[in-house]
Amino acid sequence: MKKSSFFQNMNINIDLAVEAHDLLRGETGREVAGVVMEKETLPEATVTKITITNKNGEKKLGRPKGNYITIEAPTIKDNNFQEHRKITEILARYLANLINFKEDTSILIIGLGNWQATPDALGPKVVEKVIVTRHLFYYTPEEMQGKMRKVSAISPGVLGLTGIETAEIIRGLVEHVQPDYVIAIDSLAAGALERIGTTIQLADTGINPGSGIGNHRKGLNEETLGCKVIAIGVPTVVNAAVIAHKTIEELLSQIESEPTLAKIYDSENEQILLGVMERALSPFRNNLMVTPKEVDDLIERSSRIIANSLNLCIHPGISTNNLELYQQ
Repeated sequence: MKKSSFFQNMNINIDLAVEAHDLLRGETGREVAGVVMEKETLPEATVTKITITNKNGEKKLGRPKGNYITIEAPTIKDNNFQEHRKITEILARYLANLINFKEDTSILIIGLGNWQATPDALGPKVVEKVIVTRHLFYYTPEEMQGKMRKVSAISPGVLGLTGIETAEIIRGLVEHVQPDYVIAIDSLAAGALERIGTTIQLADTGINPGSGIGNHRKGLNEETLGCKVIAIGVPTVVNAAVIAHKTIEELLSQIESEPTLAKIYDSENEQILLGVMERALSPFRNNLMVTPKEVDDLIERSSRIIANSLNLCIHPGISTNNLELYQQ
């Protein structure tokens, strides 16, 4: 069974545009019409930009037209301050390319997710670390000019905690604050184990909170909020069915390479093996999500990188050399 068909049958969503693109291109063996891919290899990271240019690209990749930038950096998982500093600068540079900054540009940062569930706490953790300045412009406007921009931030919680749709809360805030940009940070679901805690995705098309784990909430985008929405996400979980499918793939690959095992296997048995996997997962079907036991460290490191990149990108007066002074 094709992996795309498996994902569809198990109702597994792919949050990362680069995974959706690689999956589709790998199965068809050709480029996807309406989609342009550019890749840059840096010493600290691999950056892939997926641009969906028309309706065909939207249909094929299952997401709206726009830019999706994926930064893959395995050292995010490591406790390495110097590497994290370099990744922060890379993220800040690509984030700046998605925003048309002016001196008076105002930003509303939204930390999506549930602060009571560690794998879903990325957004709230970022909000804790960003430098908020909107209130300061009312008290020391002259000192702020040219050095800082207006930034406000909030973690609105999730429907299960507040009883209010996240989109409803944010729409009310946008109407009152009237930012030029909304930047939404959320945890994502990966389509491969190796991407957990090692990948950051930027998108200028908005976000659908909870889509990766099947909790479809109202979208946050320019159409619903009336201003441009930038989304930042890091995969923190993977569906258990993805792990089971990878195990089956490895088993079949091993069988095909071993003559003694190949005698007991033919291609018709693939459906039987997939059926076994589905029955093993049947108590939860596609609702069993898996995260590493060190997810608290991954969230802490990822949130620090994202928050610092936002601080560097948004405020002209902040650099990597003086960032710590503003965080005191």
